[in-house]
Amino acid sequence: MKISFKKTYKFAVVSALYISLFATIFVMLLATMVFQYTPKRIFLFGGVFLIFIYAFSFIVVQYRVERFIYRRVKKIYDDVSLLESSSFINQPITTDMETLTQEMKKYATGKKLEIEMFKVREEYRREFLGNVSHELKTPLFTVQGYISTLLDGAMDDKVIRKKYLKRAEKGVERLIYIVEDLDMITKLEVGDLNLEFSEFDIVELVQNIFDLLEMKANEKKISLAFENKKIQPVYVKGDKDRIQQVIENLIVNSIKYGKEGGLTEISIVNLTKRKVLIRVTDNGEGIEKQNLPRVFERFYRVDKSGSRTEGGSGLGLAIVKHIIEAHKEKIYVESEYGIGSEFSFTLPKPKINSQTKD
Repeated sequence: MKISFKKTYKFAVVSALYISLFATIFVMLLATMVFQYTPKRIFLFGGVFLIFIYAFSFIVVQYRVERFIYRRVKKIYDDVSLLESSSFINQPITTDMETLTQEMKKYATGKKLEIEMFKVREEYRREFLGNVSHELKTPLFTVQGYISTLLDGAMDDKVIRKKYLKRAEKGVERLIYIVEDLDMITKLEVGDLNLEFSEFDIVELVQNIFDLLEMKANEKKISLAFENKKIQPVYVKGDKDRIQQVIENLIVNSIKYGKEGGLTEISIVNLTKRKVLIRVTDNGEGIEKQNLPRVFERFYRVDKSGSRTEGGSGLGLAIVKHIIEAHKEKIYVESEYGIGSEFSFTLPKPKINSQTKD
């Protein structure tokens, strides 16, 4: 620990003044009564006495009290240093009680916030491990069940064998899907996923995603459309494959939680001279207000029961958020339960607005 002693003289100055004044007045009265001095000699005597007694009192009080307090305060600093609080132990040792009190309050507040943060992290860790366990357990048990049934004799029936192997294969595919998503989100969180920036037409990209998801949308009779029917090409800058993944995940979610015969609309807005806003809006079941702050958490499910029947890794929105943040952009969500949801995010425009498509 840095042994630097910050001295304070205020206490000694005031204490010495009180002692000196009291002692001087007392001695002057005593000298007047005993020696019958004239007023001039009494005041001269009192002035000299005051100076000497003040100096003596100041030295004694400053040294004695300072050493007394210092030894005890130093013990506090030494005890605190065992907790390795670098923000506190690197401060010079002070005997100023006000300063010391402020430092201790600051230290205590910091530790309280640190403890609360650890509690939140611990709770998040337990919840995350529980979710990972649940997500992996379901396909694992499915695969195990089909394989066990085949080993118990169903393998001899060619029809059952083929059907069960196909179902086991789907379970393995879901496991791979979850592991790949976990790997991707880990890379995104540590900044280990390299983004390949290019300029591309976001309108064309959305249309390609519409074509890709058309059959999935038709299963629930959900229409996929642009809000503006006559939208013109809009060029943005970003990692085209990752942005496609973002929009695809948002549209898949809107289909998954959408109403039968519903609508998913994409709108592309020139937000500023440098930014474009992409909005994905649906008229599905919506999200309750208390769930909105947590929709981008890994494995967090708004619908704790039905959503699992729809499949997915539970990492889609977490990946979406990390991809957008890796682009140094923002993502927003607005929703009203029973009415629908809107997810929106920003992307930068090219510095020079190229009209050439990739």
